[in-house]
Amino acid sequence: MACPFFMPVEKLENGAWPHPARLPLGCGWSGCCTAPGHEGEVPSAHQLHECNLGYALACGRLPKQRAWDAVRFFVMASPDAAEEKPGAATDGYGPGCERSSVQFRYVCERDYLPVEHGSVEFEMKSKQWVRRHADPRVQRMAECCLESYLAKCGRSDTRRVAS
Repeated sequence: MACPFFMPVEKLENGAWPHPARLPLGCGWSGCCTAPGHEGEVPSAHQLHECNLGYALACGRLPKQRAWDAVRFFVMASPDAAEEKPGAATDGYGPGCERSSVQFRYVCERDYLPVEHGSVEFEMKSKQWVRRHADPRVQRMAECCLESYLAKCGRSDTRRVAS
């Protein structure tokens, strides 16, 4: 889960996480805050740790009135996943990486309960999002998940995919 007010900017290569691949966005990210009154503020290293993990309820920038506390993402099998070749590369997220599109399910939570859910989808051939999230923060988080996902697949086309 990532904080819903966190706007990730770039991969954080030297984070202090014991298992960065297990982080909500597939690795650690640096970025800025988008909470009202704190737009563009860059969190400290300690705060950035909380931003990447979500549920930063102790964060002084977190507004009392908010729709979500955290956002979760999950990679779903694409429609063509059943047609993948036996023995195709697997990535730890689900079926192999050779697919025509990548779909992420998201869940936005408040008080540890889902309040919104849906999916976003990236089409590999056109390198375009065919289904986006209306909130630019959540969409950017999905782009980060995609970048991490493609990197785990060994794909070279992982930098800022068609945002």
